[in-house]
Amino acid sequence: MTHVALPLSDSAADQRRRWLTSAAVFVFAALTLVVPSGYSLGPAILLLAGCSLAVRRPRLALDTADWRLMLALVTYTAVVVAGALWHGQGMSTLDRPLRLWLALPALLWVMAYPPRLGGVWAGLALGAMGAGGFALWQRGQGVARADGYMHAIQFGNISLLLGVFCLAGAGWAWQQPHRRAWLWLLGLGAAGGLLASLLSGSRGGWVGLPLVLWVLYRAYGKGFSPKARLLALMMVAALALAAYSLPQTGVKHRVAQAVDDIALYVSGEKVTTSVGSRFEMWQGATHLALEKPLMGWGERDYSAGMADMVERGIVHPSIKQFDHAHNQFLDTLAKQGIPGLAALLLLFGLPLRLFSRHLKDPDLTVRSLAAAGALLCVAHIDFGLTQAGFNHNSGVMIYAFWLVIWWGILYRYRRAQRCAATAASPARSPRP
Repeated sequence: MTHVALPLSDSAADQRRRWLTSAAVFVFAALTLVVPSGYSLGPAILLLAGCSLAVRRPRLALDTADWRLMLALVTYTAVVVAGALWHGQGMSTLDRPLRLWLALPALLWVMAYPPRLGGVWAGLALGAMGAGGFALWQRGQGVARADGYMHAIQFGNISLLLGVFCLAGAGWAWQQPHRRAWLWLLGLGAAGGLLASLLSGSRGGWVGLPLVLWVLYRAYGKGFSPKARLLALMMVAALALAAYSLPQTGVKHRVAQAVDDIALYVSGEKVTTSVGSRFEMWQGATHLALEKPLMGWGERDYSAGMADMVERGIVHPSIKQFDHAHNQFLDTLAKQGIPGLAALLLLFGLPLRLFSRHLKDPDLTVRSLAAAGALLCVAHIDFGLTQAGFNHNSGVMIYAFWLVIWWGILYRYRRAQRCAATAASPARSPRP
């Protein structure tokens, strides 16, 4: 496997800036789930650092892919802001979407002064293991569903995301001098993230695990023999069976509960179960979207529209308490119309395509970064099927800032590859 070194400045000032980036990303990864609002600390440092680029502007040779990724962030926020102005909403409703714009200075900073990857992967492993330990402690204290310092669904989904990031880092770890130690650390991180997700009882995240495995297979599967692939598949199946069978995880109970909820909803006996309520919210959001498909209802009028659905007997009264549809795509369509949904699909789909281009890169480090970025997008598409994550500060911050971190680091490696290719190509003879 080839490996290209980063073309970085050796000046003391630039080394200090890289150290600051490394510290910010490490804090972001390690403290996201184990301290209150831990997901805000690292991004705040990156944002402040990025704003300093207005004074000192490093040379960044941005290409089409870089501009496209920034376009996805800008477009979604612009559509949401335009929709809010159209519906006469207050500025308070724009707090979360505007955080996507705040990630842009952080992106430029990471591009200019990328973190050291050892700190990134170590922070992720510690953060995922910390989430697993915290979840175990909460269950030991009698908490039915581990939730950390946030909603149980958000805690479970973000824990799972940190865990799969650790799996993506296996390619980078394989190239390190202390390969075995790094693989063990990342493996423990993956186990900790998965454990926290299981103990949170957040079923929506588990549905997307086949997609996670598909991304990892695309990144690393071809490099292993058929025997090794079969062994890996057997290990995954054994872990899934163990997670389902052990009563301490609560997986079997949550799966059985979901099956019962669906049966009760279909028969009409009970619609106020966890799954039944989601079905009612999805039905209501779909009706709202069909009534105002172009611009949607807006944040303020969504609840009024849903209350009207209740009065007309279309949905059950129990869902009036919810201010979103527990589905990111339907929620966006109902509130922001077709332009909002298109912008959301662009926000997930375009970065996924850009990262996926590098899943077959000969450099395992580049491949690990591409896998992490692709997994970020795939996971949020999965999470969005059963949860409106962007209605939570944690959901917006996690997606926006991990997106710019992974792309910012990948940018430097792509730039290094271009420089290496230029240096290796024979000089052209001048025309006579």
